[in-house]
Amino acid sequence: MHTKTFHRKKIFIVFGLSLVMLIGLAGRLVWLMVFEADYYQQLATDLHERERSIKAARGRILDRNGEVLADNRTVCTISVIHSQIEDPEAVIRMLVKELELPEEIVRKRVEKVSSIERIRSNVDKETGDAIRNYGYAGVKVDEDFKRYYPYGDLASKVLGFTGGDNQGIIGLEVRYDEYLEGIPGTILTLTDARGIEIENAKEERVDPTAGNDLVLSLDYNIQLFAQQEALKVMEAKQADYVSILVMNPQNGEIYACVNVPEFDLNDPFTLPEGTDTTGMTEQEIQDARNRMWRNQCVNDTYEPGSTFKIFTASAALQSGTSTLQDQYYCPGYKIVEDRRIRCHKAGGHGAEDFTHALENSCNPALMTIGLKMGPSLFYQCFSDYGLLTKTGIDIPGEAATIMHALENIGEVELATMTFGQSFQITPIQLAVMASSVINGGRRVTPHFGVEIRSQEGTTLKTFSWKEKDGILSEKVSGEMREILEKVVSEGSGHKAYLEGYRIGGKTATSQTLPRSAHKYISSFLGFAPADDPQVLALCIVHDPQGIYYGGTICAPVVKNIFENILPYMGIERKMPES
Repeated sequence: MHTKTFHRKKIFIVFGLSLVMLIGLAGRLVWLMVFEADYYQQLATDLHERERSIKAARGRILDRNGEVLADNRTVCTISVIHSQIEDPEAVIRMLVKELELPEEIVRKRVEKVSSIERIRSNVDKETGDAIRNYGYAGVKVDEDFKRYYPYGDLASKVLGFTGGDNQGIIGLEVRYDEYLEGIPGTILTLTDARGIEIENAKEERVDPTAGNDLVLSLDYNIQLFAQQEALKVMEAKQADYVSILVMNPQNGEIYACVNVPEFDLNDPFTLPEGTDTTGMTEQEIQDARNRMWRNQCVNDTYEPGSTFKIFTASAALQSGTSTLQDQYYCPGYKIVEDRRIRCHKAGGHGAEDFTHALENSCNPALMTIGLKMGPSLFYQCFSDYGLLTKTGIDIPGEAATIMHALENIGEVELATMTFGQSFQITPIQLAVMASSVINGGRRVTPHFGVEIRSQEGTTLKTFSWKEKDGILSEKVSGEMREILEKVVSEGSGHKAYLEGYRIGGKTATSQTLPRSAHKYISSFLGFAPADDPQVLALCIVHDPQGIYYGGTICAPVVKNIFENILPYMGIERKMPES
C-alpha cells in the first residue's frame, strides 16, 4: 500500500512538472508568435532579401541669382552576385573591356564568394547601359548620382568637391554637407536559401530622398570676371598665384573669392598639367593635391604690408593718440632703437600731415603714429578689432593670426607692425578689418551661405551671421573713408581711380620671408562708393616678376573689376557737372 502511494506521488510530480513545462512552452510560443512576430518576421525576410543601396541626389549649390554651380549627373554602380554568375570568364572579359580595369582586380571581385560584390561606382550612364545590354546573369547595374560642376574650375577652392560616397570633402560641400546630402534608398531582392534571386519575384524599392539646395551670396558673373582678371595678371607678371576677394562690407556677403590657379572640380585628384610626379611617393602626391586645394584667402596667412596702415591710422584716431591735424617729417627713414627702417621713397616725403602720410603710404609717419600708441594700446586695439580671433567664415580650415605676445613687442616690433610686417593674418581677416573701418565700426562675419531651399524652391532655413558693433565710431569711420578716397584720387592708389565713381583704397607691397629671397607680395584693397561703401575688393599677387609695387600691379586690377561690376550691381556712375 505504501509502495502504491509512493508511486502515485511520483506520477503526480512528473505529471505536474510536465504540465508546467508544457504551459511554459505554450506561453513562450504565444509570446514569439504574437508579441515578437514582427521582429522574427523581419529576420526571416532579411534572410531571403538582398539589399542594394541607391545614392540620393545631392542638393544643388546655387549662386545668389539661381545659377547652378554644383549639380548631379546620373551614373551607375556595377556589382556582381557570385551565386548567380553562369559564365564567370565571359563576365570578367566584359567588365575588363567596358570598365577599363585590370583583369586581376576584376577577377578577384568576380570570383569572391559573397552575397554581392561592388566592381565600380560612378560609372557613366552610357557605359552602364552597355553593360546592362549584355544581359549576363549575376551582373547588376544600379543607377544613382554623381556630383557635377558645370563650370569646371570656377570657384573650385570655395565650392570644394565630394568623394565617391557623395559626401563633401573640402569647401562648402563639406561645410553644408548636412543640408546637401540626401537619404539613400535601397533595392530589396527576394532570394532563396542559397542566396540566388528568385526568378520573376518582385523587387521592393525604397526610393532615395534628395538633399536640399544651398543658395550662396556668390555671384557667378562677378566670380567669372574676377577669375579672368586674376588669370590675366598672373600670366602677365608670371606670379606664383593670385587671390581676389569681392565682398559687401556692410553685411559680409562674399560675391567672389578667386584663388588662381584653380583646379578642375570634375577631376579634383589630377594634379596640374606639367606636374612631374616621377619618383614621388603616394604621400608626396597627396601633399601636392592638398596644396592645390588650399584656399589662399582663408587657409593661408601672410604679412599684409601697407594695406594694414588702415588699421594703424583708424586705431590711432579712435584712441585719441593722433588727430588729422598732426604733422610729421619724413627724411626717407626712421631710426628705432638701433634699427634704421626705410621709407619706400628713399628721398623721403618731407613735411606732411596725417592725411598725406596715408596718401603717401609713408612708413616713418606711420611708425611715429604707432609708437605714440605704445605696445599695450596697439595690442589692445588689435584685439578689439577682432584680429586675434578667426573671422568665422563658413569655409573649413580658416587659419589663425600669427602675432607676437604682448610682452615680446618691443619698439622695433611695434614699428614694423604699424605698416603690416612682423605678424601674419589671412586675406579674409584683412578684408573684414577694413570693412569695420569703412562701414561705421561693425565687425561683420564673412560668409557664402545665404539660405537652404527644398527641391521645389521653398526656403527652409535662412542663415544669420554675427555682427559686433562699436569697433570704432562713425566719426572716425567717416574720416577714414575720406582719407582713403584721397589715396586713390590723389595718392599712391591713383591707378585705381575710376571717373564717375568715388573709390577709396590702399596699396601695399610686402616682402616675404626670408627677406634675402627678395620675393614680394603686391596688393591693393579698394571699396566703392567711398561715401557709402557697398562693395570691397582685395587683390593679392604673390611673387610677381619685374615691377612688384601694389599700386602699379593690383590697383588697375581692382579698377577693372569695379568698372565692370559697379554698373552690374546698380551703382550708377556720377559724372561731374560741366
